[in-house]
Amino acid sequence: MADDASGPAGVIGHAFVRAAIAPLQAEPRVSSAQLSQRLAGHPLYVLARDGDWLRVRGLDDYEGWVHEGYLMRVADDEPMVPVANGADFVLTYIPRVSLGVVVRSERHGARALPLGAWLDLDEEVEQGQEVPLNHLPEAFPMAPDAIAQSAVEWFEGASYQWGGITPWGCDCSGFVQSLFGLHGVTLPRDAWQQHEVGEAVARDAIEPADLLFFSDRDDGRVTHVGIALAGNRMAHSSLGRGGFAVEWLGDDEDPYVQRLVQRYVGARRVIPADLERDDFEVEER
Repeated sequence: MADDASGPAGVIGHAFVRAAIAPLQAEPRVSSAQLSQRLAGHPLYVLARDGDWLRVRGLDDYEGWVHEGYLMRVADDEPMVPVANGADFVLTYIPRVSLGVVVRSERHGARALPLGAWLDLDEEVEQGQEVPLNHLPEAFPMAPDAIAQSAVEWFEGASYQWGGITPWGCDCSGFVQSLFGLHGVTLPRDAWQQHEVGEAVARDAIEPADLLFFSDRDDGRVTHVGIALAGNRMAHSSLGRGGFAVEWLGDDEDPYVQRLVQRYVGARRVIPADLERDDFEVEER
């Protein structure tokens, strides 16, 4: 029986992700569906235990089950402390964020880390780039054109993977959440949740970095999301394309694009001019 005496929203401990990628699963068993992923170095709230499985909540408030083999448990006050609102962390060090690296350390040896993972303190970069978390605003400014440019560059070649959030494999909303996260915009995990954020945009007023939403359900519930680009184009990760693609939504000769356009349900703007970056609070030592 799961240990959840503290209640579904209660925190019974903390953990960091040890593996490069940890699957976040729907149920405490390896054959259950992957809902999302947690990346190396990222902190988690532990909510419950069921055998070797832990129910966790990530920095995006998304919950699921992770096998403890992927994680490193830590004492509640070392080296991170949750602040009063229960959603943010005060970090006692400045993590280095992977932009796609191969690193080496005594603990892990050589390993690859995907975009967005946090390096261990002793890991040295052998290939690729990393940037300190507090320097992300310089590398990834919160500006529509910068976000649109990143949408084209950072996930090129990514395969479609249900629940994936990295260029190693991603679904539509995982692509959107991770991409905007690099630019300091925190979005919820699923496409239907992202459709509830920001302000509605008329079809003739869509600008780069607006979110475009689609549905293949009779009730119109959102099932797909992409990022608007200039020239009536869109970047997205699609099962129908096998992964990342850039579409020209005015293509009258592509059957896939035509089906996509018919499923369009609206656009949202999630980076208004007065939005401030949602960065981590860091206590430097």
